Amino acid sequence: MTGVALLDSVESHTRLAGHNRVAMLLFRLGDKQLFGINVFKVREVLRKPPMERLPGMHALLAGSFDYRGKTIPVIDLAAALGYPPLVDDDSAHLVVTEFSRTVQGFLVTDFQRIVHCTGESLEAPSSTLGFGGRVSAVSRIDGHLMAVVDVEHVLASIDGAPAEISHRIQEEAEQRHLSPRRIMVVDDSTVARLRLVNLFKQMNIDCVVAQDGREALELLGDMVESDDEKITLVISDIEMPRLDGYALTRAIRETPALRGLKVVLHSSLSGVFNEALVRDVGADRFIAKFQPDLLAKTVLELMTPSTN
Repeated sequence: MTGVALLDSVESHTRLAGHNRVAMLLFRLGDKQLFGINVFKVREVLRKPPMERLPGMHALLAGSFDYRGKTIPVIDLAAALGYPPLVDDDSAHLVVTEFSRTVQGFLVTDFQRIVHCTGESLEAPSSTLGFGGRVSAVSRIDGHLMAVVDVEHVLASIDGAPAEISHRIQEEAEQRHLSPRRIMVVDDSTVARLRLVNLFKQMNIDCVVAQDGREALELLGDMVESDDEKITLVISDIEMPRLDGYALTRAIRETPALRGLKVVLHSSLSGVFNEALVRDVGADRFIAKFQPDLLAKTVLELMTPSTN
């Protein structure tokens, strides 16, 4: 499949979004193991181009190259996931992605095709599989194991700077006295969950954590039936196994005991595409990852008690 053919096919896959389904681009990294990445993150697939590498570059960076007039970094995804590096493999392919408002390339050995997966078919990987935090979900494709790459984990291993909010936002949070209320953080990425929990610690806000939409709904249901302090706001990723962020938001809005919750969809997917679906499913906001001050400011706006 050429880059043009891939981009031409994306429009047909947009109809899956919002229905707990996702399109995955399949590829390999040096053996028979299949890996996948959400097609909405993919701009193009190219043959490996000539690259430049500067002294001091991170070990996982294969170099950089000019992509449509812009210099972008190229990450050796094979090396990042424990395979032999592909930097000197002339047969390698380059998957150009847009992730959290940045563009980067990933080296892979070859790419296969696009497949459609239901949320129910994706599940959190068992620790016995040995992927660690580098894979966020697994599924079976024609009887073969497919592992979904946790791109956030890969990028954080290169640039793992902690997310800090400004002193102004921290002071404003202290003045709002938000500590009795809690936030539910829903994300299948370990890195993303830790970043969000640490961010809200800076605002003195307690968090309840769920790894996907199904677990989030179960926890919310238990809290409704208990005397525990209720969740005020849900911050949810969109692409997750079992139940995605769109389906989670729909379920919250369709459940009388939950529909008053504020919901923020927080994703690395295209903001332009997401805005229409955010309105359709009833979420209060969409915020592209990862903008600490914007997210913190939004939380302050949505969690501040009404004066009426």
